[in-house]
Amino acid sequence: MVERIDSSANKKVKLAASLHSRKHRDKEGLFIAEGIRLVEMVAASGWAVRYGFYTPELLAQARGKELCAKLAEQGVTLYEVPAPVYQKASATDTPQGILVVAEQKKSRFAELAAAENPIYVVLDGVQDPGNAGTIIRTADAVGANGVILLKGSVDVFSDKTVRSTMGSLFHLPVCPDVSAEDLQAFLTSQNLTIYATALDASAKPHFEQDFRQGCAIVFGNEGNGVSAELLQAAVKTYIPMYGEAESLNVGVSAAVVLYEAVRQRKF
Repeated sequence: MVERIDSSANKKVKLAASLHSRKHRDKEGLFIAEGIRLVEMVAASGWAVRYGFYTPELLAQARGKELCAKLAEQGVTLYEVPAPVYQKASATDTPQGILVVAEQKKSRFAELAAAENPIYVVLDGVQDPGNAGTIIRTADAVGANGVILLKGSVDVFSDKTVRSTMGSLFHLPVCPDVSAEDLQAFLTSQNLTIYATALDASAKPHFEQDFRQGCAIVFGNEGNGVSAELLQAAVKTYIPMYGEAESLNVGVSAAVVLYEAVRQRKF
């Protein structure tokens, strides 16, 4: 029998809608994953899902029907809802007809797997959800050992950040809300070199750095760059530019530097 919710005043609908606010996400320890591809990746990840909503139109697609069946096999309660009720819980302009309320999963330093010459990606005050999500996705693509977000960075569980990660959030360790002091203590304990992107007279081009050793690479705030506290402890690096552009988007910068690390390590 299909479980159905027809009112946007339903408690589960109201809870899902509230999760578009960071205050409520933090309070509940929950977040929204929306869209067929993202929900497929949640289902494959083993992350805990409280419940989900889908529209009747979703079941007309073989992929949507299969996804609902998989979630049901995992014990997830799914509610069929009409479009207006779904829209109340949704955060997208063009909904794909399925979303789930999932439990946040935050990695801690003690949980990071030991690895030889690991590479960590650090976000220092990165504010834009699209940039943060892109960097997490790129870190996943290059095989980084984890992403660390310092206090003052964007909420990794915001709707836009989750979507921008394209699912990489679900299979890469991500440590949010870390203090600069705790970061430096961790990196020192692991004997890791800190690199930071900076336009500084003492900085060297990224292709002159040795990223083959265990390291953490810090990417800073879109307007102000990496904080002075971290710059003091870091090896400074920059990406040479030869045209008229003044700067690169931080997401692009991360891709350029991280793939130089891949070139050094793999080729």
